[in-house]
Amino acid sequence: MEQHGADALRLYLMNSGLVKGEEQRFTDSGVKDMVRRTLLPWHNAFKFLHTYASIDQWSPDQHLQAPQHLLDRWILSRLQSLKHFIKKHMEHYELYRVVPELLAFLEDLTNTYIRLNRSRFWTEALDDDKCQAYSTLYQVILEFTTCMAPFAPFLSETIYQSLLKLHSDNSNKPQSVHLCTFPTHDESLQDASLEEAVLRLQHILALGRQQRNALKIKVKIPLRELVVIHKDQQLLQDIAQHEATIQKELNVKSIRYDHEEDRYISLYAKPNSPVLGKRLGKSFGQYRQLIQNLSHEAINTLEKTGTITLEDETFSSEDILIFRESQADSHAVTDRFITIAFDETLDQALIDEGLAREVINRIQKTRKAEGLNVDDRITISYTASSHLLSVIEKHQTTICQETLCEQLEAVSEVTDQPYQFEIEEETLTITLHKQRCKTC
Repeated sequence: MEQHGADALRLYLMNSGLVKGEEQRFTDSGVKDMVRRTLLPWHNAFKFLHTYASIDQWSPDQHLQAPQHLLDRWILSRLQSLKHFIKKHMEHYELYRVVPELLAFLEDLTNTYIRLNRSRFWTEALDDDKCQAYSTLYQVILEFTTCMAPFAPFLSETIYQSLLKLHSDNSNKPQSVHLCTFPTHDESLQDASLEEAVLRLQHILALGRQQRNALKIKVKIPLRELVVIHKDQQLLQDIAQHEATIQKELNVKSIRYDHEEDRYISLYAKPNSPVLGKRLGKSFGQYRQLIQNLSHEAINTLEKTGTITLEDETFSSEDILIFRESQADSHAVTDRFITIAFDETLDQALIDEGLAREVINRIQKTRKAEGLNVDDRITISYTASSHLLSVIEKHQTTICQETLCEQLEAVSEVTDQPYQFEIEEETLTITLHKQRCKTC
């Protein structure tokens, strides 16, 4: 407890077999894991809000706005689902079920919501969209912190006190998180289809990154096209609402949607052994064979209707797990939920655009090395090998926008505190200075 804190120990024990009356071998690594997976992401999410809200002088008293952005609506829906889940299982004292759901929500908050919305917080103007992003993140962190109070009371109180300071007048607010009413879920904010669409979005992004690694094509190099494949056309329409996000995260020029998934994948089924083994007993072996031999048409029926009857037993989609397998000649990648395929063809223009993104990356690293604030503007003098010089000139506007650079100037020699980089066998040397002017 002295090393990792009381909150981490509490979460570890609540997530252990002890609360189910089982034996538990205590491990220090398990407590440390709760710090890594719960306390740090939660604190970092708050720190992200606090840092940018302070820069923009945003206050929930003046700028609280109703959400319109799809991802705002999604994270608020996920929050309602979380609150409903906590209430349901806390009423039955099933603490061991709550902690994994808290971890899953934090993963969604930090690695999906905040990651995909960073550009909204980085814009200069405090416009309506940025205020909605702040309002949503503030509400989510506030309610999540209140939900966490019984589980991690000390960090909950620390974050809550800092959230109070965002208000110009907090005298009418409870002065401790432990004086707050436990949040109840709001059904009007829940949207099951939106949650399902973003779940598939997460799978698309994971598959896309996995496939780029397999192809050894860096994410910084754009690709011409991504095909998203699923037989449910309504699901494809829901996913298409997040097209801009997919394009940005996977760095593709265009996206096409194809419901004829038989051209790309084959379906097969397996029994959910832990569930069916307990339910069917000695008959499990017989039904396992029937399930593994299900035809493509039968699996389609199960996926569409949610149930299927084999002999005298009815099975749900939770009893039978459906898997997708890419056909050898399709160039597609798939998991249990969605299938994608890239146009893998590269030309010089795409490669050069990737080089420009590498330059942006090196400038951002230099900003960090110089200890600059996230909103500090800069001027840059640089030298580069001939091809990289032409790439920088061509993509100068994008480079300036992405790095808050007011002036990007090619010079014959860089002498003042130079930083030198090798990028794809090209040489770049830069010197960077903080600047106050507002034009690039």
